[in-house]
Amino acid sequence: MCDVICDEPSLLQMISRFGIPLGVGDQTVRQVCEAHGVDTLTFLSVANFIRRDARGAADSIENVSVACLTSYLKQAHSYFLDFQLPAIRRKLLEALDCSQPGEVSYLILKFYDDYMSEVRKHMQHENRKVFGYVEQLLQGRRMGDYSISQFARGHNSIDVKLQELKNIIIKYYAPTEQAELLNNVLFDIFTCETDLRIHCQVEDDIFVPAVEILEEKVSVQQNDAPAEEEKRPEDTLSEREREIVHCVVCGLSNKQIAEQLFISLNTVLTHRKNIARKLNIHSVAGLTIYAIVNKIVNIDELQNK
Repeated sequence: MCDVICDEPSLLQMISRFGIPLGVGDQTVRQVCEAHGVDTLTFLSVANFIRRDARGAADSIENVSVACLTSYLKQAHSYFLDFQLPAIRRKLLEALDCSQPGEVSYLILKFYDDYMSEVRKHMQHENRKVFGYVEQLLQGRRMGDYSISQFARGHNSIDVKLQELKNIIIKYYAPTEQAELLNNVLFDIFTCETDLRIHCQVEDDIFVPAVEILEEKVSVQQNDAPAEEEKRPEDTLSEREREIVHCVVCGLSNKQIAEQLFISLNTVLTHRKNIARKLNIHSVAGLTIYAIVNKIVNIDELQNK
């Protein structure tokens, strides 16, 4: 574990969010995870995803512990809301002259305060609504008509405004003094922007697909009607996967699918990987036949393309 941290310092915050403190000695990753009650496969899935800078599909979604990952995401929210964002605000107050309302510095601080309010609302909604829903699933209950695909459709990145803020500071604010303080807080904003981007992609590309698998298992358990020809849960496509199959057989590219369904390209790639694994179908022609037989698409739609 020590070598992992030294080789990839960007994982330091991730390790803390899994509830693993420093003082790991010469223990391996597995030994450290087991000592602190952390699922090793989930830890490695998130770590490898972050090491790739959240590029490409995540590994072994079917082996991810949703309970462990949910705890990790809650800790990340606490870090952003209670530590990182307030710390940046304190540094902005030190670096900017906010004594005159209407000055650029005053407007910069107001911009940041508005942004903090948006992030707090975003994360509190996830803590209450989304994670509350997942906790019910983990207890084997699926209540109401809510699904994780609804969260995925409305899940927007929250790092964009930080990008705007740093551009505003760099382009339009010329400090008369304390330039070092401003440079320091700018560096923190760059770091926070990257951290938030990767956090959102972990939610999109690991959390959402893992919860969809859990939803399928809970639905099968609740139906409790294992007929002879009933599909195995691992062969059943989620609502979001059926949408992606529909888009694929209609000729849309991965990028077009991402735009149409309001999800990231990485999420599309992850779903396509899961679809191929579940169905053991790896060609568009094979998916087309599957989609027609299972009424995901009708022949008229394809003839009109």
